[in-house]
Amino acid sequence: MTRPSGNPPGRPKKRPKKNPVGRPKGEHGIMKEYRDRMLMSPKSAEVLQTIFRAALDDNHKNQGAAWKLIVDRIAPLSGFEKEAGSSPRAAIQVNITGVPGVEVSTGDIIEGETVDGGTNG
Repeated sequence: MTRPSGNPPGRPKKRPKKNPVGRPKGEHGIMKEYRDRMLMSPKSAEVLQTIFRAALDDNHKNQGAAWKLIVDRIAPLSGFEKEAGSSPRAAIQVNITGVPGVEVSTGDIIEGETVDGGTNG
């Protein structure tokens, strides 16, 4: 019995995926090295001071971007949530109240016209 040429016996070898999911291998180390280089740079303090100056200057064209950088990177919300003991998911609560002194009667009849083709047939 002859085997087709090029096909070794046994289980086929795993082939690499064409589109792997997630970060490429080694990216964690690259990002750590980059972060260390930025922190060890003698100009990093100057960069931070420039961002703070822009955030405090009401006439600076990038004041909003500086605020966002500071809030997102330097003072992340998660740090405050841990201290406050709140849940990790923030919640928004909306309270709707009536206007004082105004009463609405449900018995009022409002005249209008009927439109054909409605779902209430």
